[in-house]
Amino acid sequence: MTDVSEDMLLDGRVIFSQPVDGYRAAIDPVFLAAAVPAQDGQIVLDIGSGAGAASLCLAARVPGVRIFGIEMQPELVALARKNIAANGLSGRVESMIGTLQTPPPRLAPGSFHHVMTNPPYHPAESGRASPNASKAAANQEGEVDLAAWMRWAVNMLLPKGSLTVVYRADRLDDLLSALHGRVGDITVFPLWPKAGRPAKRVVIRARKGIASPLTLTPGMVLHETDGRYSPQAEAILRDGAFLA
Repeated sequence: MTDVSEDMLLDGRVIFSQPVDGYRAAIDPVFLAAAVPAQDGQIVLDIGSGAGAASLCLAARVPGVRIFGIEMQPELVALARKNIAANGLSGRVESMIGTLQTPPPRLAPGSFHHVMTNPPYHPAESGRASPNASKAAANQEGEVDLAAWMRWAVNMLLPKGSLTVVYRADRLDDLLSALHGRVGDITVFPLWPKAGRPAKRVVIRARKGIASPLTLTPGMVLHETDGRYSPQAEAILRDGAFLA
């Protein structure tokens, strides 16, 4: 690991160290954590957990939840463990090295109330890989494509457990195709950059073993016309509100 910046999430409620040159957490993991319907006493799996942004934000919102993160980059796992300790969350949040092909043995299929994930946004054949190896690993599919990623995520859930995903809006069809036949009660929540602008991100929530039809919600406008965050976005990004 090279240079690391000392940052804050949720208006200072979460201390967060992350690489200066590499994948850096923006608003995606904060919205991901905000959308997970976790309750006290439940167990959550964070797939591709990086330096722990989503795990830490969820732990700050739901004090009684326990979270396990799996991440394939050892340097990010080391940072996540540092962040966990800095926020006093040792014992409640854990970061483990592993891949979907070779996960830690402790991660048993069918044992999590909730799974949250922010899969790589770019297909392996897109040719959009970053010259930074860490950023490329986070943003571009490798040996595991989106369909395999979703298949593994659903397999880790308990019956009726929830899956929450933040993903690119222009790949929504790929995501829904990967989930087809595996989950139901799918809710699509678009994140509009400004009113009248196309959505760049969507939050998807679904449940294993539920047959309810898909719901497309009005979503949320992130920015006012002057560029400031909307009150609804501020509630998520600063106050740690639940994205109902």
